[in-house]
Formats: sequence, structure tokens, C-alpha cells
Amino acid sequence: MNNITLAIKDIRKVLEDKISTSKATCDVYGENETYFDHMPPDAVAYPETTVEVSQIVKICAKHDCPIIPWGVGTSLEGHSLAPRGGVTIDLSRMNQVLEIKSEDLLAIVQPGLAREKLNEDLRATGLFFPVDPGANASIGGMAATRASGTTAVRYGTMRENVLALEVVLADGSVIRTGSQAKKSSAGYDLTKLFVGSEGTLGIITELTISLKGKPEAVAAGVCEFTSVKAAVNAVISAIQLGIPMARIELIDEVSIRAINAYSKLNYPEKPHLFMEFHGSDIGVKDQSGTMEEIIEEFGGGPFRWSMRPEDQTKLWAARHQAYYATKALFPGKQGMSTDVCVPISELAKAITDTQHDLEKFNVIGAIIGHVGDGNFHTLMFSDPNDSKDLELNQMIADRMAKRALEVGGTITGEHGIGMGKIKHMAREHGDAMSLMVNLKRSFDPKNIMNPGKMLNIN
Repeated sequence: MNNITLAIKDIRKVLEDKISTSKATCDVYGENETYFDHMPPDAVAYPETTVEVSQIVKICAKHDCPIIPWGVGTSLEGHSLAPRGGVTIDLSRMNQVLEIKSEDLLAIVQPGLAREKLNEDLRATGLFFPVDPGANASIGGMAATRASGTTAVRYGTMRENVLALEVVLADGSVIRTGSQAKKSSAGYDLTKLFVGSEGTLGIITELTISLKGKPEAVAAGVCEFTSVKAAVNAVISAIQLGIPMARIELIDEVSIRAINAYSKLNYPEKPHLFMEFHGSDIGVKDQSGTMEEIIEEFGGGPFRWSMRPEDQTKLWAARHQAYYATKALFPGKQGMSTDVCVPISELAKAITDTQHDLEKFNVIGAIIGHVGDGNFHTLMFSDPNDSKDLELNQMIADRMAKRALEVGGTITGEHGIGMGKIKHMAREHGDAMSLMVNLKRSFDPKNIMNPGKMLNIN
């Protein structure tokens, strides 16, 4: 027997029927949303407690068996695939809200809890969890990939909203990081180290997260522009004036066409801004009024504002469905989604340069941006039977990353590294890469924790 087979045998003694080696099951966990090859694990384990996760990891450590944490599988850079086989640990059964501390504006949750379910459970409290990546991802997966999304411009990312963690390390030991206090100066910030570690340092089994009070009033709006540059410049002006936008999203003309078809809407096929403001009734009206003046100054409009929750739900549902809407616009094509983040002053050029690349190389693509924080996504399509198509997509993604670094940006704002962007890590981090490698080896000397992701470790 090889090491993986021995590990699976020992895990079965502990979990009994909560581990599967069936091909059909493993194949499901080897699929992904993008262009990566099918990479299934050898087994899938379904722990229900931290103790069981610890037992699995101890066994895998004993046998040098790779471990791949799994939340919902919504990642876009191959984070949850098993390039070296091994055991996928599906945390979906650890999906409870353990405690809500309304007075302290925080909740303690398990990692498999889905974002939308958390906010359903919070509905009666008058609180909500603000991080919204669009997909109904698990809270643990969102922390592991340092997710953000449409609301980051006001409420921050997972990095700002995770206060404390329980983590199972590579030897099966369990540690706690952080506290319920809003700040601390006690030692190294291990919580922030694990947030964004993509399962390469340990497995998150419990999270203490910040909550926010539901705003008294919400206003949402849509307006069109003649160009991406004009739309982005309007956003820059709004940020410089200190307008506290909750969301502000750029949708290019290709994405608008897809959204119209998919969500049965009728927006003009031009670049659009989707906006949302939170606050008091008076504050929201003032903010949206000022924003309207700014947009007018940059040639945008007409304006479509709404205070009705049903209209707002429809608007953001259309935005969140843009990925699938665009895929539906090009049936039979394979999608590749990538992102970068740049200083806000460089955003318009970064987007227009990417548009020029798409045109120059005759690549089908669409762009959506979290323009309030300089982050934008490009969704490109290729013929799954033509490797040259995919090579073109990857070349454009590489050019995006290179340009982002040249202007002081980053190769990814929220998708993470996974397998897809390892090749750019040294260019972004330079000499600091050796420290990251040393950290990985210190936490995981056998390289069993999600191997093949984030860093190349032999």
C-alpha cells in the first residue's frame, strides 16, 4: 500500500462512513469553475467537529498524505483541486452559528457556514455580515482566500472582519489566534497570517467575525457612461470628496449585454456604474444627490435611483450573476476569470489597456470592476478544444498582472493565488518570497497542507 492508501485506511477507522473513496464522489471534488484540468482527490472526508479534523490531519501527517480543505468550491484559481491526490476535507457539515454577541457586534461561526445562511440567521438581530464576494461561499473559505467583493469599499475585506480563529495545524494540534477585542498589540498577528493562507498553513475550524448594524436607509442606482474612463474618473472624484459609498461597481458593455439577456433587463449596451449608499434617510439622499452631480459632470446618466428593497435585490442579483450571464452569452466556450488591483488613480488606464489587449488579440472577454478600491476582473473565453485560445487568455492575464505591478498594484485583489498565479509571486514579493517559503516550511515541514498552491515547495 502507498502512503495515501494507508492514510485513508486509518481515517476510516476513525470516521467510519464519513469518508468516501467512490470515483463519482471524488470526481465532483476534482471539478472547478475555470480552465484547470480535472484533479480529483483519492478520498473525501466529512468531519463534524474540530476533534475529527485534528484526527484526520494527524493521520495524514503520519503518512505524508496531502490534505485539501474544501468549503463550497467557489474559488477561481484552483484552490480546492488535488494536483497530488490525497484527502479532501469537506467542512460543509461544520456549518453552525455557535454564538451571536449582538452587544459586541460579533459572531462565532463554523467554517462551513454559507454567507447567505449566516445573514438569514442574523436577520432578527438587526445586524449583518457585510463581506459579499457575490458567490454564496463558505465563511471559512472566504477567510482562507481573504475574500472581499462588492462591499469592500465601505466595510473592508475578510482581513478586516475576522477577529479570531481556531486552526488545526499540519501536525494535528489545535491553536486559537486573536480575541473578541476590536484591537490588540499583543504579539504577532497570527489571525491575519492565516486569513489568506489558502489552507497552506492550517485548516480553519472556527471564526470570530465582525458584524455591522443594518443601515436605516439604502439607496441603489444605475447610470450609463460613454466610456470606461469617464465612469472611473467619476468614481475617483467621489472618493476624493469623501462620499461613503457602500458599493460601486463598473460593468462594461459586454457584461451589460450578457446581464440584459440573462436577467431580462434592458440597460443600454454601454459602460455602467451600479451604486449603493447606506446611512440615514437624509444622509443617503445627500450622498446620492452629490453623486448624481459628479456623474453628470463626467457625462454620465440618465440616473435610475431606487429606495425600494425589491429593486435593489434585482439590481445586485443581476450584478452577482454576471459571471454566469457572460458564460451563457458564449455557449460552448470555456471561461477564465482573473483579477488585479491597482491604485485608484491607475484604474482607468489598467482597464482600457486590458480592453485594447482583448481587441488586439481578438479574445472574447468582459470586464467588471470593484472600482471603489481599484480592483477589476476580466472574464475571457476560449474554445476548450483549442489550446492556442487558452494560451492567448493566459497571456492577457499575464500582461494584466505585469502592468498592475508596474504601477504599484498587486496580481490579485481577491481571487487569491491558488495554482494559477504562483508564477507571479516572486515578481510581486521579491526577496520577501524566501520568508514566505520559510514560514510554510516552519508550519508545514512535510508540505501536506494544500500542496501546489500559493508557493512552489518541493
